[in-house]
This record gives sequence, structure tokens and C-alpha cells, in this order.
Amino acid sequence: MKWKKSSEELVERFYAALPDDVRVERRKMFGYPCAFVNGNMFTGLHEERMIVRLPEEAREKLLARKGAAPFEALGRVMREYVVLPSATKAAERAAWVQQAFGYAAALPPKKKKGRAK
Repeated sequence: MKWKKSSEELVERFYAALPDDVRVERRKMFGYPCAFVNGNMFTGLHEERMIVRLPEEAREKLLARKGAAPFEALGRVMREYVVLPSATKAAERAAWVQQAFGYAAALPPKKKKGRAK
């Protein structure tokens, strides 16, 4: 399966929405920009969609909005992730990303996987 690359405009909006916090780690997953805190992903891009990882109550609130949807990739719904509506304004997008950051920062840190020798 070949996925479509995210547009430069979306990538710019994504980076602009990230919190200004030294704990934010930018890296790619499946070739798409993503952001992690303590090894836990909290936001990312997939094709022309921006996704955020949220606790249940916030997910329900966001999913009630027109254009929001559960994030699905490879036929699998990613339980804690929601696709932001494409019409989300910059300040609101940053607020959702900040909430996702706070949620992921409160999760237990992921241990780095060592390389097999």
C-alpha cells in the first residue's frame, strides 16, 4: 500500500502547533512527521490528516465535531487517536495538540528498545 505524502502546508501547520517544550521529540513514523513526549506519541500526520492522542472525555468532545473521526490506518482503528477536522483554526489546533501533549506526558515513559547483538 502506498500512502500519499502530506502537503508542505499541512507539515508547516503541524510544526506550528507543537508545544514549545524541551520534552517534545520530533521524529517520523511511516515517513510522516510525529511528536513524542517520554517516548509516547501525542500527535502526528498521516497523509492529509493531523491526529491527536487524547483521553476518553476529550476524544468524545472532539469526535462530536464535524470533520473529526477516529484515526484508522491499515484497517485498524487506533483507539486513543482522533483526526482533527481539516477546518480547525491555528489556535484551536494548538490547544488540541497541547491537550494531547499533556495526556501523553502523564503516561508512563516508554523504555527505549536496545539493539540486539
